[in-house]
This record gives sequence, C-alpha cells and structure tokens, in this order.
Amino acid sequence: MRRYIRALMLCAVFAVFSGLYVYSKLFYTDVSVGGGGGGAGAKRLFNPPRMPGARRGSVGKTGPQSPHWYIMRQRAQVEAGGGGGGSQSRPETAMHLAVVACGQRLEETLTMIKSAVLFSVKPLCLHIFAEDQLHASFVESLESWPGFINSRFNYTLYSISFPSENAAEWKKLFKPCASQRLFLPLILKEVDSIVYVDSDILFLQPVDQLWSFLSGFNATQLAAMAPEHEEPRIAWYNRFARHPFYGRTGVNSGVMLMNMTRMRNTFFKNDMTSVGLRWEELLMPLLQKYKLNITWGDQDLLNIIFHHNPEHLLEFPCQWNYRPDHCIYGSNCASAEENGVYILHGNRGVYHDHKQPAFRAVYEAIRKYSFGADPLSSLLAPLEKELLKTTHTYCGKSSSLLTKRLGHGLESVNRDAPRGR
Repeated sequence: MRRYIRALMLCAVFAVFSGLYVYSKLFYTDVSVGGGGGGAGAKRLFNPPRMPGARRGSVGKTGPQSPHWYIMRQRAQVEAGGGGGGSQSRPETAMHLAVVACGQRLEETLTMIKSAVLFSVKPLCLHIFAEDQLHASFVESLESWPGFINSRFNYTLYSISFPSENAAEWKKLFKPCASQRLFLPLILKEVDSIVYVDSDILFLQPVDQLWSFLSGFNATQLAAMAPEHEEPRIAWYNRFARHPFYGRTGVNSGVMLMNMTRMRNTFFKNDMTSVGLRWEELLMPLLQKYKLNITWGDQDLLNIIFHHNPEHLLEFPCQWNYRPDHCIYGSNCASAEENGVYILHGNRGVYHDHKQPAFRAVYEAIRKYSFGADPLSSLLAPLEKELLKTTHTYCGKSSSLLTKRLGHGLESVNRDAPRGR
C-alpha cells in the first residue's frame, strides 16, 4: 500500500512540473498587448500573421478573431520573409513598408503611400498601423485607386498595439502613436526586414533604392537612419540633449530601415545593466530611466540605444531624409546638392502651413496628381511653376534639389503607365 502511495505522489509531482513548463512556454510565446481600440483596459494576445496578405476584403484567419485586426488583400503571392542580410535566406518578391497613422494623419499617410506606389519597381507590402476609426477610410481610399496601381501593392491594416501594462504611456509619448515603430519587431514576427517611414514622408525616387541598403549591411548592422543634422553648430542633439545620442549630431528616425530578424536576436549593450538585453527587454527600462530627459520621444530612445551600440547602425546620407533643417538657414545637405533629394520629410507640419512653401508645393503636387495622367505635364510642370513662387525662402532657393531626381523618376513612370485610366 505504501508503495502505491509513493508512486501516486511521484506522478502528481511530475504532473505539476509538466503543467508549469507548458504554461511558461505558452506565456513567453506571445506578446501581450492592449490599448489599441478594444475598449478601455482591453487586453489581447497578438499573434502576427503567417502571410502579410489575404484575399481582398477578408479577415486574416491566422490572426486573432477580432474586429480590430485586418488583413485586407493580396494581389500577388508575397512571402513574409524579407531580403536584407538577415539569418533567413529565402527569396522575397516584395518590399515591406510600415507607417503609423493617428489623429488627423489619414490624408498625409495616403499621400505618402501614393508617392511610394507611384515610383516603386518591385511590389510593395504595406503595413499600416492606424486607429480603428481610420480603418474604413483607408480601405475606401486605397480600393478606389485604379487597378493598374492596386496591382503594385498589398496592404495590411493593424490596430495600434502597445504592451498592455504601459499602453497609455507609450501611446502618448511625443506624438500620438509614434512610438508604435519601436514594437514592429515584436508584432511582425514573421517579417524579416522592413522600411519604416513617418506619415509626412514623400518618396521622390523608387523605394527600391532605399530597400537596397539592407543588402549592404555588414555582419553587425541591423538598422539604418540618416543623421539628425549635418552641421553641428546648428544641430539640436549636441547642443541641447540631456541624454546619450548617436554620433556627432544624433540620428533622425523619420526614415528607418530595420532588419528585424537581427533586432529580435541581438543582445544590446546599455547603461542599466552589465549584461546585454534583448529588444523587448530594453524598451521599458529605457523609458523609465530617461522619460524626464527626452524631448523627441521614441527617436530619443533610438539615439540612446545606438549610442551604446554604434556597430549595429548604418548611417545613410541626408538626401534620403531631407527636412526643412537642411535648408531653413541655407543649404547644408551635401549629398542632396550633388544628387538631388530622394526622400522629402515634411516635419514641423510644413505640408500644412505656409512656413516652408517649397515643401508644401511638393506635397500638394503629389496629393492632387491623378493616377494615369501624364506625370510630366500633370505633376512636374505644375510643381516647377509653384516652386518659382517660393524663392523668397531659403528652402525655395534650393528648390531645384527637390525636382532634380523627381524628373527622372517621373519619366520612368510615364513610360510604364498604361494609356488612359
């Protein structure tokens, strides 16, 4: 009898430990998120899709059954893995582009997507993170574009999702929802590499050229950004920052290339512990330590991370992230002066006010352009006419840099576009 009791107790102990093991594996497999639009205090487990697109208008079956998470359509067979020097070697047929849209950013985001689709050569896989009330408007606008344009891209709409225990704090950091980009490696687990851009970005050259930087990463690099400034005497970080920052003048995160496979697998040096921390372990402690000292939110956190890990960052020229800072006090972006502007970044709200009319002119020209119309006569010619009215400003005096490469890109668009609508 005693022997049976011992055997029974031994089985019970094994069962308890087996249960704990299974629970721990399940707990650490998923990322707990909340605050994205499921009501106050809502918490969900987010499982990223196995494929970044599904048939048009359907709800992704590999994601959670929730009205706040959508996979909208797939017009081409797109693989989830990315090119760009990650540990995954399978080929990819599309480039991945991510953007975050909250508040009044719908039209601005659509104009950014329009510029990306207009110039791209390879198909685009768009990951659009937006507040739930904007989803229907995105679908209506994107589906209204002509078929020959829609065939160039797929898109996925996501709710805004932050770690549930700190969702409110992350969402309010700097601009609404801007810090969502920090969590892309944790949400898009099956995407290898991605281009993240702010909603106020305009592509003046194919996304393909920016995407090609990924294949140029060395063995340690896992992200790429442009400097915050080229001239230290008028730069912000080296004069005012109260926290560590990358290089001489910091980096600007409005355009950011990420090899997310490497980001997920790397242990990052930091000034909080003597051991390296993974990406998901690093973000909240950094925010807690520096939240009283940061001005530009998630961009400051990225500067802190790459200050301690400079070997992981590739710095690309300012022509790929050209902002008013590069011309507001006179031209100070040498690469743009030589080659023209490749990507325009309308920060400071310059697309929507009259402080930098040259930037606004480019935005309005792309926003008003109708797909299928001759781009040289319907986009470039009106833009050049408007830019002539901006020469009273320093940026207007440098307006030739804004059209130097744009003309070449539009010529190729004109050659490839079908006749008629």
